[in-house]
This record gives sequence, structure tokens and C-alpha cells, in this order.
Amino acid sequence: MIFSELYSAYYNAVTEILKAAIDHPLQKNELRKIVEKHAFAESILNIEPALYEERWQLIKPGGTTIIQNEPSMPLTLIQKRWLKAVSLDPRIRLFQDEPIRFPDVEPLFTPDDYSIFDRYSDGDDYGDEAYRANFKLILDAIRNRYPLSIAMDNHKGKQIQTVLLPEYLEYSEKDDKFRLIGSGRQLDRTVNLGRIKKCEKYIGDYHISPKHKKVKQPESVVFELVDRRNALERVLLHFAHFEKQAEKIDDVRYKVTIHYDKDDETELVIRILSFGPMVKVVAPVHFINLIKERLIRQKSCGQ
Repeated sequence: MIFSELYSAYYNAVTEILKAAIDHPLQKNELRKIVEKHAFAESILNIEPALYEERWQLIKPGGTTIIQNEPSMPLTLIQKRWLKAVSLDPRIRLFQDEPIRFPDVEPLFTPDDYSIFDRYSDGDDYGDEAYRANFKLILDAIRNRYPLSIAMDNHKGKQIQTVLLPEYLEYSEKDDKFRLIGSGRQLDRTVNLGRIKKCEKYIGDYHISPKHKKVKQPESVVFELVDRRNALERVLLHFAHFEKQAEKIDDVRYKVTIHYDKDDETELVIRILSFGPMVKVVAPVHFINLIKERLIRQKSCGQ
């Protein structure tokens, strides 16, 4: 909420819009491109009308602005405290060597201030030096496109050796684990980072046959939303980490499409149901059936 309400992606988008309007009269198609680049696809639903209407009154009808100097975006005290708190998360250290340092502020919260009850307790050990070294090498391999030789335990606990060209990393919020998705000589495969014992840069010729390359296709769910009690804002915040699109149907109804990984499907069903009658799933049929099955099970538990 801190970055959503204050100097968030929306504010960054508006800043870029104002910079462009100070430089030259802004056309609406240029405004929309700026919003798509710096915010989210659905942000145009709120930003464009607010800039021209009485709410903000920042852009004149001719595309110029009342602002004379380019806006600056200094960090506020609350943002510094938030960043310092987030930097205490051991997962952040996987992506940077040193924590964020603001010596003049205290963290907004620490890991001891909250308890997570809806995920498994056997997550990856992010403090393990070998795990962090493997993670760092995998990130470098993804960025620079080279294969890795990986020694790992399979699901039976037997150590095996494989060579993969890393494609990308996935994180499961429910399992609290990172997964590596890579291309092998025979097929694509997924490797849990916690099972990797050792990995190193593979030295030698390594070619992936085009017929073995597979692009993991995301699933999608489409639902209609009635925007009462700030339902649209709550949905967009609740599903902020999913790729999504929102389209306005009429004054109070929106169509929202969310793209997700198949492994997160059960969690997505539960999240959508939490919005009650404000949300109605309209596609695909198999997701509608998952909603029905979940509701039937919930009803049977109360009898």
C-alpha cells in the first residue's frame, strides 16, 4: 500500500507524462504509450480521465500542462523504512550482496513482526552459502545464456547429473521454493533449487534441438467484476504480481483476465472466491468447474 498510494508506478507514469507535456503538446496516443511502459495495462482506465478531469487538472485540452518544472521523486521517510524492512527478507540477499542501508532510519517492520500460516514450512534455505552461490551462478547463466552442469537429488533422493541451459526462475509463494526452468538435450525440465548440490558452468559443445524447445504456456482465467466497495482497486492490488488485463464493460462492470502458472491454480481459485458475489468467472469452463467443486466441498463441510 505504501508504494501503491505514494510515488508508486502510477506516480512514475504521471511524472513521465508531465515531463513530455512540458516539452511539447501531448497527444492521447502518446500518453497511453507512456502509461503502458511505466505502469500497468489497466492503469489507463484511471490515469487518463483523472489527468483531464477536475480530479487532477494537470493536462490541458491542448495537451500542455500547468506544471512548469519537471517533477522530482525523492524517497520519503516511510519509503526508506519500507525498503529497509524488505531488505531484511533473506530472499532479497539472493539478488544483491548487501542489504539496503539507510543508517538514519529504522525498518518499518522486521521478520519477527509477522507469522505466515498459509504456506509449507519446508521452504528453501536462503541463508545457506551453497544455495546462494548456486543461485548467483544460475542468474548469471540466465542473463548470459550459457549451460550449466548440475548435480542434484531426484525425488527418490538419488544424486544425478544433468546439463541444462537455464531459461528462467520461478518462485512458488505457497511452497516457498525457487524452481529453475531450463532446456536439456532431450527435453525441457524443471529443477527445484533446494535439490541442487552443486552447479558449474558447462565447458564443451552444447546444442538444443529446436524440436526440444518448449515455451511454457501460461493458463488464464476471465471473470467479470462489479466495482462496488472499491472491488476493482482491491482486485488489481490483490493480483498485482500476476500478468493481467482489465476492460471496462459499463459504468460498474469490468472484465478481468489473469494469466497464471498451472501450479498456482488452486491458490487462484481460493483468492477469486474470497471476493464473493463481486466476481463471476466466465471462462474457461474447467476453471468454472473448479469454482463449483470448491463451493460444493465448502457447503458439504457445514452439514
